[in-house]
Amino acid sequence: MAYRLGVDVGGTFTDLLLFEESSGAFWRHKTPSTPRDSSEGILTGLSAICEKAEITPADIDIFLHGTTVATNAMLEGKGARVGLIVTEGYRQIMQIARSLVPGGLAGWIVWPKPQPLAALEDTFEIKGRMTARGEELRPIDDDDIRAALEKLKAQGVEALTVSLMNAYLNGAHERRVGELAADIMPDVPVSLSHVVLPEMQEYERTLTTVANAAVRPVVGKYVRSLREKLRGAGMAGQLSLLRSDGGLMSSEKSEEHPVSLLMSGPAGGVTGAIWVGRNAGLKNILTLDVGGTSTDVALIENLEARRVRTTEVGHLAVRASALDVKTVGAGGGSIAYVPKLTGALRVGPQSAGAVPGPVAYGKGGTLPTVTDANVVLGYLPEALLGGTFKLDREGAIKAVQTIADALGIDLYAAARGIIDIVNENMFGALRMISVQQGYDPRDFALMGFGGAGPLHVNAVARLMGSWPAVSPVSPGVLCALGDATTRMRTETARSFSRLASQTTLDTLVTVLEDMAVQTRAELEAEGTAPEDVTLLFEIDVRYSGQAFEVPMEVTLADLAEHGIAWLTGRFDDEHRRLFTFNMDADHEIVNLRAVALGQALDLPAVPLPVGDGDPSAAKLRDHELWADGRMQPAVIYDRARLRAGDVIPGPAIVIEMDSTTLIEAGCVGTVDAVGNILITLA
Repeated sequence: MAYRLGVDVGGTFTDLLLFEESSGAFWRHKTPSTPRDSSEGILTGLSAICEKAEITPADIDIFLHGTTVATNAMLEGKGARVGLIVTEGYRQIMQIARSLVPGGLAGWIVWPKPQPLAALEDTFEIKGRMTARGEELRPIDDDDIRAALEKLKAQGVEALTVSLMNAYLNGAHERRVGELAADIMPDVPVSLSHVVLPEMQEYERTLTTVANAAVRPVVGKYVRSLREKLRGAGMAGQLSLLRSDGGLMSSEKSEEHPVSLLMSGPAGGVTGAIWVGRNAGLKNILTLDVGGTSTDVALIENLEARRVRTTEVGHLAVRASALDVKTVGAGGGSIAYVPKLTGALRVGPQSAGAVPGPVAYGKGGTLPTVTDANVVLGYLPEALLGGTFKLDREGAIKAVQTIADALGIDLYAAARGIIDIVNENMFGALRMISVQQGYDPRDFALMGFGGAGPLHVNAVARLMGSWPAVSPVSPGVLCALGDATTRMRTETARSFSRLASQTTLDTLVTVLEDMAVQTRAELEAEGTAPEDVTLLFEIDVRYSGQAFEVPMEVTLADLAEHGIAWLTGRFDDEHRRLFTFNMDADHEIVNLRAVALGQALDLPAVPLPVGDGDPSAAKLRDHELWADGRMQPAVIYDRARLRAGDVIPGPAIVIEMDSTTLIEAGCVGTVDAVGNILITLA
């Protein structure tokens, strides 16, 4: 039997989902995260889930892992000290950057410009130059390069970036610098820009390569440590990490190219939602992944997640493929407070996290959180994780009472106010990835997952007009499910930079086929069988004179059949959808990308026994919760005892090991054939 283990490390909990591939049987487990060293929580969870499945770690063939190690290193400013080698005359490239300031006009006055990832004193110029055609204009000087590297070594840099002008066309000069660095600084990892991002636009290429260098020591140390601990526990199977774009990469590749992991954590939920949607018959989905610290949202159209060419982490925007995920500081651990200056209730982005956690967790937390408000209102019963995790309701009431006293209102109104504000924060993030991208949210279902997603999905669906609101099977570990069911992915890029009117189809296809050979070889080198490789292509197009482009996904068959005019026509349609206008200008083909994908795991959902529509067999007890300004009678159900076709009238609460689903008054939940709860207006 073949076992796959998906592991997702969140800010509050580490989620594990173990699959047996042939039967589809699965086991799930949640364990508190260990922020000091994530691998400790992983090893604890590994031991527990293997015990549940009555196997040993040696039986696990593939270990698939979504991680926030690279993300946190960027957000917390804990990346390595990076040395930067640039072409003569370009020493200030990181300081000049791009003249883009977030916010309105006032941003020019109040925006504090972030410190570059590579400091000016750690940036050195070298002689030599390539032309815009990739031909050597001036040769490099080995003595000049050695002098720069010796200075960087003396200054104690922990990682090195080499980014030379026009290296994306010819990387010979960068390779020579890398060879000399290997001799002079053998323990310092080197990132070459023509390897990390072989595309035009020197600032973006440099920034992305510097970011890659900054997180290489951190990610490398974490991955090696995790690999050693897993081997020590007896797991000899393959270890793969989830990329920002929803694919997988080997742990060895992730040590060299960690910039591809910056959105690794949120990507797991999106890939898991696609798997659920495929089994539930839903094609268009908005995702609502609510954890303890933050909420991640994304848009899935026709079972394909939107991808973007820019990964944003804090103020940093690097050129790396990622799923289009937006994150807000709104989670179960988000802290509620009333600033003295305004006297208005605020929720987040500060979070109680895993330690000390919400007051209701009884781990020393003292500040009121969203979880505490849910406990006060009766939306969260007194026990979580299948009864193994008891909640301190009295502590939650005392904490939320401090908010009520500060606002001069009663306890339940204060608790509901906390929930309403956090729901509005989630609503705002969802509008960013739907309405502001030209999509009507009423054409999408809203899927809530993560530990707290199903608690909020019904209320947020009302705000969005997105029905049904979906609580998937095992929502609390859906990110781990995504990790376990995704496939290997690698890509390569190349700048093309020609007007479409001056490009022949043969020229374009020849370059794409050459890139396909490269990506296929990379994926096969990571252990994918040749017959399991699928190839996709992306072409970045813009109007001539524009600064930014729109990626268009194509196949060689489509190009051969329809030609370049079909490509530019598709671009016009997408440009109008995104920006509401087209331009009377030539089309320019800017960058080309070839993507190689491994085989997808064809894992069917296990069907539920069919019921008669009456959920009373799953009823645990009667309950009371606060809704519409008063306490109302409700019912608590055990999700494990629900049957396909059961209809649950609201208000009701459905509990399970890893999450809790709230069905509001005026709504009804229907259990589908594979166990998802589809909530609609009554």
